[in-house]
Amino acid sequence: MHRMNREQFFSAMAGLDEDQLRKALWNLYWRGSAAIRERIEAELAPGDARSRSREVARSVDPREVLDEVREFVSLARSGSYMAGDRRVSPRERTRWRFTFKRLVTQSRQALLADDFASGAAAMAAVIDLACECRGYDYFHSDDPVEAAGLVVSDEVALLWDRTLKRSGFPVFAKDAAEQLVRWESRFGWTRRGFGRVSEKEAPLADVLARMLSVHDAWITVTDCYLSALDQVVSAPAGQNRSWRTASRQRDVRTQELARWHLLLLDRFADDADAAGLLGRLAAHPALGGPELTFLRSMLAHRRGDTDHARSLVHDSLCTLPGHQGFLDFAHEIGAPLPPRARQIAEERLRWDPTGTGVRGGT
Repeated sequence: MHRMNREQFFSAMAGLDEDQLRKALWNLYWRGSAAIRERIEAELAPGDARSRSREVARSVDPREVLDEVREFVSLARSGSYMAGDRRVSPRERTRWRFTFKRLVTQSRQALLADDFASGAAAMAAVIDLACECRGYDYFHSDDPVEAAGLVVSDEVALLWDRTLKRSGFPVFAKDAAEQLVRWESRFGWTRRGFGRVSEKEAPLADVLARMLSVHDAWITVTDCYLSALDQVVSAPAGQNRSWRTASRQRDVRTQELARWHLLLLDRFADDADAAGLLGRLAAHPALGGPELTFLRSMLAHRRGDTDHARSLVHDSLCTLPGHQGFLDFAHEIGAPLPPRARQIAEERLRWDPTGTGVRGGT
């Protein structure tokens, strides 16, 4: 992953005028992660404001924040914010998003305090709840994450950044790998998939990749990732809150993590020393479904076994005949299409005669 050094960066910036610099900083502030925005706000704030910010962080008791977050999460999961429950007043049930926002803010502040472990646990619990809100009705809202204004990927980026700085790379690699498996979402964390919150979301695979600047870091995190998948396989059956069957869970998990798998494939496909990592990934029992077959197809193609790659992508298209990524790859390597996939490809080509939107194979 290429990055300019200090001299190259300053040289590139030298040709920009003041308005252009302000525009660049604004784009970084608006589109960047929560950690980036926090850093920019700290630089823009007057000296006394920065001091007050540090005082606020010190005034938060991370242990109290963690206890309150855990209580809020427990009440939400038990249905107290949805139905009648004396532990949550009717007024509080209508104001849940304000409580949620306050706890997120306090969890951010707790990450700056001396008791980092409690702050990290509080933030992780908040993110866990936000992820669960996609599939569970914990609050009276059509889209709880959108209503709370919570950009999950920003909070994860902040948590990982603080973990790396406070606990060191080995702890960061282990925690981030486990949390990637638990939190990654292919289409974001809002239910509708559009809106002001959704527009700011980013895949956690991309967030993590930006934090891995050297090859050895990729190796370490990938090894931790495979260990995290091992833990998924060995976990007790009732530990996962999902209603899905084990087979369906594997398929969905692989779909959610598809982008991370592609990044690993691009990173290690030509690295003989890391071939074992990709082999373990492609055969891992925690993964399954057509996305895993597709990953195996791309891996076979990278290793020169084109016939096997064609057979595997054909199998993937038998299950998901309309998957555009599968169709594009089949076209690229000349794989035969199943009848339904060929029909879909031809229909899409009629809609887009230029072929810029959709391609089909034969």
